[in-house]
Amino acid sequence: MDQRKYNIYFHTHTISGIIVAAILYVIFFAGSFSFFKDDISAWQKGKSTVAEEINPDYNYILDSLSEKHNLLGRNFDFYLLRQGHGTYVNMSTSQDTTVSKPKPKEAGQRRGRGRGGDEDSAYFTYFFADKKTGSYADSYDMGEFLYRLHFLAQLNQVPIRIGTPFGYLLAGVVSFLFLFALITGLLLHWDKIKSNFFLFRPWSKWKTVWTDMHTVLGVIGFPFQLLFAITGVILIVNFVLISPFSKLLYKGNQEQLYEDLQYNRSMKVEYTYEPMEDSFDLNKFVEHWEEEWTDSQISRIHIRNYQDASMQITLEAKPLPKANFAGSGFVQVEVASGKLLQLKSPNTDANYIDGVKSLIYHLHFGDFGGKPLRIIFFILGLVGCVVIISGIMIWLVARDKKNIPAYKRKFNFWASNVFLSTCLAMLPVTAFTFIMLKVLPQINQSVIYSVYFYSWLVLSVYFIAWRNLPTINRQTLLLSAILCLGVPLANGILTGLWMWNTLRTGALDIFFIDALFLGIAVACAYAYIKVRQQAKPFKILKG
Repeated sequence: MDQRKYNIYFHTHTISGIIVAAILYVIFFAGSFSFFKDDISAWQKGKSTVAEEINPDYNYILDSLSEKHNLLGRNFDFYLLRQGHGTYVNMSTSQDTTVSKPKPKEAGQRRGRGRGGDEDSAYFTYFFADKKTGSYADSYDMGEFLYRLHFLAQLNQVPIRIGTPFGYLLAGVVSFLFLFALITGLLLHWDKIKSNFFLFRPWSKWKTVWTDMHTVLGVIGFPFQLLFAITGVILIVNFVLISPFSKLLYKGNQEQLYEDLQYNRSMKVEYTYEPMEDSFDLNKFVEHWEEEWTDSQISRIHIRNYQDASMQITLEAKPLPKANFAGSGFVQVEVASGKLLQLKSPNTDANYIDGVKSLIYHLHFGDFGGKPLRIIFFILGLVGCVVIISGIMIWLVARDKKNIPAYKRKFNFWASNVFLSTCLAMLPVTAFTFIMLKVLPQINQSVIYSVYFYSWLVLSVYFIAWRNLPTINRQTLLLSAILCLGVPLANGILTGLWMWNTLRTGALDIFFIDALFLGIAVACAYAYIKVRQQAKPFKILKG
């Protein structure tokens, strides 16, 4: 490679990497734990979704709502949680003006499920096992928090109005810049990949140690990181990517575009003001199609004009990855006549759109290989965090030279100090929040936000004040070892769900989270001991 190309790749890789480093670390760290989102939710609630079979009772939901509302003419949407242990329920106002007057849709309203616009509508979460309901905020858990943190959804509350949620846009931009860093990094090291692939010199000078770590782990994790960069860009900024097509090919009709892409399914049913003669058993209807679509999982249920003669119901289903990698299905039925209006099997009628969407979703969420694949993805995600940190250390050590002006050296040090303090604090803060989930009497979205973000702020400021990177590293390892060990201890002491009990009863999702943090605690303790015994002195400007 000639020098000019090398310089181009080097500077592009360095600049793009430095710009997105801190945010990218948050995305990788939170995303790694998000692979176990359902296990984390089960751990927090103390109710396993794999130890016992859960039979959804949709009729009970409708009967409970009928005690407070006249359900005639209402629309219902059930968005089932991935493990089938609960559902989001959206109930609209009635189409019957003698019951309630439907409010017109506001201009510019975004697509997606509603939140209940007034007292006569409702939006809540329902769990089948204990028949408990709650608002989205009340049912919020740590699994949902980490999942949404990995695409910066919490930043959507920042009052920056640029036509799209700020957090999503920022995550998309970071993912896009990450692509530049990945590709230019590969080109930068291409000539030496074969000769230096297994080269690691831990007893050399610090710049060499960080460089070897960054290069070796970066190349090993490159396919994984490239995969997540591409799928992340598509999933986060799909609105931006497909907007030109809606204007050119659909004349601005985005609803039709989303319907053709199988994100939305319109059900326009005229209300007749004639009550339906027979009763309707939603449980029996769902069970019938579950038997019809074996190796598939119902994902959504849509009911229109409930108990009216025009009542229609649509089921949407997705095949289990082990049975069919790509596919989606739906059935639309006119309830009064039993007439089948539309039918698409999730097992046999997969189309091109199903193939593309399934490829992106399955590769990004790692849900097609069971727990072993998610564990591999989790490890590779944490490897990405190490690559990011080692890249920052390379950048810092390379610029901590006597020929560099003092003010530049101070800026470089403080930038790295803030970055490393903030990022390294995430692991002990995450473990601390898990412990608080068992200690605090009430947990909701506000509590999780307060515990996590305030403790993150306090610990980050504490680390920054040390102005000593080796000390920050040692204290992070020690705190992480103690707090990660505290996660299974808190679960056992405060709920009685000791690891041997959850393993014996088959609550493997709860057992796994305890085992995961126990493994992390052991790894951090081992690393702390080795750092104390063998780490060479690392001197660098302190400010």
